[in-house]
Amino acid sequence: MLKRKIGESLMFGDDIEITFLEKEGDTVKIGIQAPRSVRVLRKEIFDEIVTANQGALETSPFADLLSEYKNLKNDEK
Repeated sequence: MLKRKIGESLMFGDDIEITFLEKEGDTVKIGIQAPRSVRVLRKEIFDEIVTANQGALETSPFADLLSEYKNLKNDEK
């Protein structure tokens, strides 16, 4: 666990900075500085995209190929 005070930051690599701006009750406001090439999404939005993509794959012509791939990955474990 990391603890940060308001105004303090975390660095990810050389070019992504997360700054803790304000705390209001249970909510923390953060600022994110990152290159435009880095996608920054809230986790719940990311999860929705992953679920939608999985659903699209399962109903696509490649569903059988995806199933075979998953079986191969499980066999490797």
